[in-house]
Amino acid sequence: MSAASRRVCLGVVAGAHGVRGAVRLKSFAQNPADIARYGPLEDESGAARYSVRLLGSARSRSPHQDVLIAKLSGVADRDRAEALRGLRLYLPREALPPPGEEEYYHADLIGLAAVLHDGTRLGEVRAVHDFGAGDTLEIARPAGQPVMLPFTRRVVPVVDLAAGRLVVDPPAGLIGGKAQP
Repeated sequence: MSAASRRVCLGVVAGAHGVRGAVRLKSFAQNPADIARYGPLEDESGAARYSVRLLGSARSRSPHQDVLIAKLSGVADRDRAEALRGLRLYLPREALPPPGEEEYYHADLIGLAAVLHDGTRLGEVRAVHDFGAGDTLEIARPAGQPVMLPFTRRVVPVVDLAAGRLVVDPPAGLIGGKAQP
């Protein structure tokens, strides 16, 4: 699948807010309010589309995470809003602005081949996680368990989206129990 045909998950409905159909919305955009800026968002199947109108923000149960209060088109009451809890909202990748230099959308990294400096294929980027200390790449390997690598310049010195690969220099002992050349 080409990067242009991919969809990016921009947010998820966290639950209902009030009785008039507003929802609590967790945004994955760098600037959370931008979730309403890109136009209608789709559900995972692409069958349902929702325009987003922001009403404000509220603190979530986690002290480190804000949630937005929003109205989604076609949602007029609390029951319908509550039924959308967990709904992931997507946007076509091409609708997003180009990333800055040395910046990447997670969707652009997923599926890239991960190779060592000598060209040996390590695997493929299956996911990008953020556990709080920076992005971590999950590399699915052809044999063996997946490996997690910090997405830093030292460990991933080359990202070549056009070639569909990234070069990794894993820390000694991480792969196969011995240091890599």
